[in-house]
Amino acid sequence: MAMLWKFMRVAKCSKTALSPKVKVRGIPTHSRHSSFKSVTSDFAANTPCSNTLELLGKAYPQDDYSNVTEKILSKVGKNLHNKKHHPLWLIKEQVKDHFYKQYVGRHGTPLFSVYDSLSPVVTVQQNFDSLLIPQNHISRRKEDNYYLNRDHMLRAHTSAHQWDLIHSGLDAFLAVGDVYRRDTIDSTHYPVFHQMEGVRLFSCHELFSNIKDGEGLRLFEQGHRTAYKQECHTMEAVRLVEFNLKQVLTKLVTHIFGDGLQVRWVDCYFPFTHPSFEMEINFQGEWMEVLGCGVMEQQLVNSAGAQDKIGWAFGLGLERLAMILYDIPDIRLFWSEDERFLKQFIVPHIWQKIKFQPLSRYPPLINDISFWLPSETYSKNDFFDLARTIGGDLIEKIVLVDEFTHPKTKKVSHCYRIIYRHPERTLTQDEVRRIHQAIEESAVRDLGVEGRF
Repeated sequence: MAMLWKFMRVAKCSKTALSPKVKVRGIPTHSRHSSFKSVTSDFAANTPCSNTLELLGKAYPQDDYSNVTEKILSKVGKNLHNKKHHPLWLIKEQVKDHFYKQYVGRHGTPLFSVYDSLSPVVTVQQNFDSLLIPQNHISRRKEDNYYLNRDHMLRAHTSAHQWDLIHSGLDAFLAVGDVYRRDTIDSTHYPVFHQMEGVRLFSCHELFSNIKDGEGLRLFEQGHRTAYKQECHTMEAVRLVEFNLKQVLTKLVTHIFGDGLQVRWVDCYFPFTHPSFEMEINFQGEWMEVLGCGVMEQQLVNSAGAQDKIGWAFGLGLERLAMILYDIPDIRLFWSEDERFLKQFIVPHIWQKIKFQPLSRYPPLINDISFWLPSETYSKNDFFDLARTIGGDLIEKIVLVDEFTHPKTKKVSHCYRIIYRHPERTLTQDEVRRIHQAIEESAVRDLGVEGRF
């Protein structure tokens, strides 16, 4: 299960090549942020023009919903969670190892099966409809997701595979993969990150077999939905599922981070679980949310063909766990190919303690950009995607530092502070000046803003 988060503009073509795993016959007139003249970075990826996109061996016609950028396409197929000795691989393997050893089936085999090579391209039906997410739910917005077209998208969460895996007959599984969300730019957010999904279903016998005098207990009833249960669940069943879920996850994070860890649960809301919770752990005196979970919506379970079972689901972020466990300060580092970073995680066994040794901290270069917003709808995420496409991972952070409304014209002005810092070398003022100028020009041309440069 996963938290649900955040270009639709007209695009021109540029000249650098895409990753060999991504072939685009073109970008139609709704995704043009790659047109930044001759300014390129180590991270840029652009394509020739047409109206069909080929990704992972399949062709997708583009339409008015298409908003995936070339920068994002260049990340598809990297599968950092499957690269041996990568910190995300280490975290994935630790969680797998814990589940394999802690939860064993009747024949001595692991209870949970693991799927870590599922395609990140899913249908809108898989990503939203199968999870009972309403048509008007905020999480479906183009401002928050990367759409290939109206019917296909890059998954926003590994929950997109829940229905299919349950429908295949699985009762307990972990699904791991890269997920894609349009989001802010800072040291803890990146448009591509990695999640692990966990699902467990229980039959009546499995849930109540260890309960004294539990023969008369039932999973289902005709009741009423409250803050504590779904209308079809008995309170006894919900309490046991909730207890099992929290126990499983508390054991997991304690195993990863060690004894003495402070954990607390916070009530929250997800469309496809009820009741829902977030787990926060106390790390260096600060409470940090590390995963979301809840009792699965029975309508989802029923539609997938498991009508006689009740279950839980959770979703955790691998980057969040790795940043805490290894003290990695910047999420961009996970994409680094610098041997000084990668060699620190080449260890003889997955449970070996690692204390990340920071690379040389190169100085930042800071520039501001101000403009009047267009009269039509404007999204900050459009600007973030534009800046990311041009500046790539040279941009460490973008902050809206000022918002001003003209008292007479009522026009709105935004001022953004862009912090440039290369994770592996010192940037020059000339490099940053050219990139920043390209962002200014593209913002005017592609977003329709009026520059105040």
